[in-house]
Amino acid sequence: MPYQGFSVCFSVPECLVGEPVGSDLIRAEIHPMEEARGFRALLDLDEPKYSIEQIAAKVGKTPVFVASRLKLIDLVPAAVDAFYANEIGVGHALLLAKLPADQQGQALSACFKEVYNNGAKPARILLPVRNLQFWIDSNILLVLKDAPFNKRDAELVPAAGSCVDCPKRTGHNKLLFRDDLGRQGDRCTDPGCYQAKVAAHLAKTIAAKPELVQISTAYGGQKEGSPVLPRNKYTAIRDDTPKSKDEAKRPEFKVCKFTTEAIITEGSEVGTIHKVCPNPFCPVHHPKQQASRDDEKYKAEQEKQRKAQANANTTGLRVLAAVSAAVPVRLMKRDLLFVLAKLVSVMDENRLEMLARQHGIRQKRDDGGVSKTMAAFVRRADEGTLSRLLVEVSILIASSRGNPTAVLRDAANAYKVDTEGIANKVRQEFAAKEKAKKTPQPTTKTAKKAA
Repeated sequence: MPYQGFSVCFSVPECLVGEPVGSDLIRAEIHPMEEARGFRALLDLDEPKYSIEQIAAKVGKTPVFVASRLKLIDLVPAAVDAFYANEIGVGHALLLAKLPADQQGQALSACFKEVYNNGAKPARILLPVRNLQFWIDSNILLVLKDAPFNKRDAELVPAAGSCVDCPKRTGHNKLLFRDDLGRQGDRCTDPGCYQAKVAAHLAKTIAAKPELVQISTAYGGQKEGSPVLPRNKYTAIRDDTPKSKDEAKRPEFKVCKFTTEAIITEGSEVGTIHKVCPNPFCPVHHPKQQASRDDEKYKAEQEKQRKAQANANTTGLRVLAAVSAAVPVRLMKRDLLFVLAKLVSVMDENRLEMLARQHGIRQKRDDGGVSKTMAAFVRRADEGTLSRLLVEVSILIASSRGNPTAVLRDAANAYKVDTEGIANKVRQEFAAKEKAKKTPQPTTKTAKKAA
């Protein structure tokens, strides 16, 4: 498939033979897919025989560059079409090519976001390469050092073989994944194969040790008759050393006569083995339950506390309903001041400073801190400023408890803000600053002469 607007001069791989390094063999206008096919054709030659390193030396590129281009051959047709149509860039294509074919379709969709504007057909916008990398790290790549099964066992799932020899792990090809082998180390790029091995390891372990207690780390109850204990039916015993004497007194750091080994079969960390106490009446790990069995006074106290809590909850809800009924349709200044005062009081120091900078508030050393300075500014502000502050504070608090990018995107959509226009303007400003830095400044003598 020809690349629109460019010519292809890499159709004959034999043209590399005998050519000196630095010759115009692979020009800038060649599409990366054509480079990939040319390199592939060279590797497939019977005579002369080329290696990736020899091709790299021949064309004046690094072995990493050649290996990355060769990997583009593994792109699925949909990704190739998007690449030729300029819908994705070479960075996106290289990340997609590193994934198994059955994962590339979903990852290709993650390259874009849909933007809705006034009910019209949504526009599809290409996201930066770093967004795709984050999506792949979060949804596909799995850290092999955390796997509960034996990575060298080729018989665990015979069709998959050993992880050590698997070409789908990042450590198998360090030329391609050299930047991905950081602190997390070797990672698996095939979640389906990984989960199949976890399931096989789980079945094999339970068959070998039927006495193992099966536990769940997921929230929610179990189906009737299930052998798996839910979270509230056992106490996990911690293996780490307590950091203080008070911490050592906590039940999870103690071992009792009921302590036994358990394997996680549901939730997170499936297949791993931990020590637990599965006895709900253990005096070490459930002292309150033990006391409640023997002490009628304790039961009465518990019932009294329950009723008091129910009374307090009902009272609180009634008060909240009354406050809500008293709020006018259009918030007045007193309402805005009340809401803002409460919201500002729960903001952390960093976000308070961000809000202060947003409104040009400069804090003096003797002002009593940014919170006091901000409170004074709120009291003096007019209704329009208070309304804007209310939206800004809501965004900052929400972003501190969730995904800041998603919160800001939702706010921009709600208020019809042109984020792309702002981003373009910022890029232009930064480019202008960089250009100004690179422009040589006239010397003092030259400036005087010119004057």
